[in-house]
Amino acid sequence: MTKQLYVIAAVCLWLLSACQSSTYKYEAVYKDLPFDMPRVEAPKFPDRKVNLADFGAVGNGEELCTAAFAKAIDVLAEKGGGHLIVPAGVWFTGPIVLKSNIDLHLEKGAVILFSPDVDLYPLVETVFEGLDTRRCQSPVSGRNLENVAITGEGAIDGNGHYWRPLKREKVTEGVWKQTIARGGVYKRPTYWFPYPQTLKGDTISNMNVPQNLKTEEEWQSVRHFLRPVMVSLIECKNVWLQGVIFQNSPAWNLHPLMCENVLIEEVQVRNPSYAQNGDGLDLESCKNALIVNSTFDVGDDGICLKSGKDEDGRRRGRVCENVVVDGCTVFKGHGGFVVGSEMSGGVRNVSVSNCQFLGTDVGLRFKSKRGRGGVVENIWIRNIAMMDIPTEPITFNLYYGGKSAVEVLESGEKVPAKVEPLPVDETTPCFRNIHVKNLVCAGARRALFFNGIPEMPIDGIVLEDIDITSKLGAEFIYSKNISMKNVNIRNTEGEKIVTRYCEGVEE
Repeated sequence: MTKQLYVIAAVCLWLLSACQSSTYKYEAVYKDLPFDMPRVEAPKFPDRKVNLADFGAVGNGEELCTAAFAKAIDVLAEKGGGHLIVPAGVWFTGPIVLKSNIDLHLEKGAVILFSPDVDLYPLVETVFEGLDTRRCQSPVSGRNLENVAITGEGAIDGNGHYWRPLKREKVTEGVWKQTIARGGVYKRPTYWFPYPQTLKGDTISNMNVPQNLKTEEEWQSVRHFLRPVMVSLIECKNVWLQGVIFQNSPAWNLHPLMCENVLIEEVQVRNPSYAQNGDGLDLESCKNALIVNSTFDVGDDGICLKSGKDEDGRRRGRVCENVVVDGCTVFKGHGGFVVGSEMSGGVRNVSVSNCQFLGTDVGLRFKSKRGRGGVVENIWIRNIAMMDIPTEPITFNLYYGGKSAVEVLESGEKVPAKVEPLPVDETTPCFRNIHVKNLVCAGARRALFFNGIPEMPIDGIVLEDIDITSKLGAEFIYSKNISMKNVNIRNTEGEKIVTRYCEGVEE
């Protein structure tokens, strides 16, 4: 009898396990995942709803709803959380600060439109471009939260064109004339800034981060330059973004920073192709993230993994790890899937599958430079389709200087000749153990470009079942242990494969 009970109990446990496995929405995505990672689930919220309109908000696109958003969130939080319903309408507002156990839910036809009035966005301590710094408060933000979501069928618009500078060569004549008609100032005749303070900030900045500001007066003097990311979630646990359109951000669009258990599904992330620093998703120093069935059409990198920059990033020491990207499409963007250049804390255990990159400057883009440090490793990429890639479907650039691959090409910058090695230390970036399988690219300028550094060559890259149609062939510089299995490069000019200062490039 006892034996029978044990058998029954074992069968019940197996059935329960099978049931749980079959009911998990993304079980297929986890199948054969080459690293251990917990299932990322959407957070649960109390079955409690409040409607934004009940707190005095008017959705006519003109009346400011900042106080109504704050009041509704406070009321929900005091009751233990729930869903803040944003009904159809255009809800014009200043910054929204989320709290734990809150789902900001946009119904069909709802648009949250953020005011372009810089005075509504005070300076806050944050991280941008991987550095500890100050920026204007993000339109949507949350810090140290647990169970937080933005869901629904509506749209969030950051009114970013009022914040961003503009380069004449990136837009049509009509867009240029419409933009400069607002006033502003010029760094050069073809480079426009919306405010004098914006231009001042640019002149004292390194990669968009001002240097050597010490007093509050000095910071305030360049406040208009300190464009915020649109959605900033810092050190949050159980984050869910679902269904919503996120568009027209002042700087980066979505920026989860040091978050854990992040689910991003079925979102649309949009910026004009000319949006400066208009990244789609920058997942920085996060752990356990699932990005699925989403589209990106932006002005900079599409889906990007980061982990801090230089000394600030190494001091933080937070790896970006356990990340799965599946079923996503990137249209315009500097890169489809990107790692870096801020990767000083390291990036590891990443899977990218079943994605398509349609006209991105680069398909798979890995970028860094001397001084960063950090190790990027254990990345598996499979089932990728690309077309109309102006540069390369896959590139490693260890000399990144802030320009897009297309801008580098147009500037005529040359690949460096033989480079003298530097001593290897904590500032030496490392890219190793990266696997790419089942990739097709129909149309690129160059098939592959690996540009490493002599003291730490790009190492252990496996390319398998790759088919590329391109003008030029593949070029490998300071790379080693490169394995190519069934790699078909159909180039129309030059040699199929060129290697310089390499070891173990196996065709």
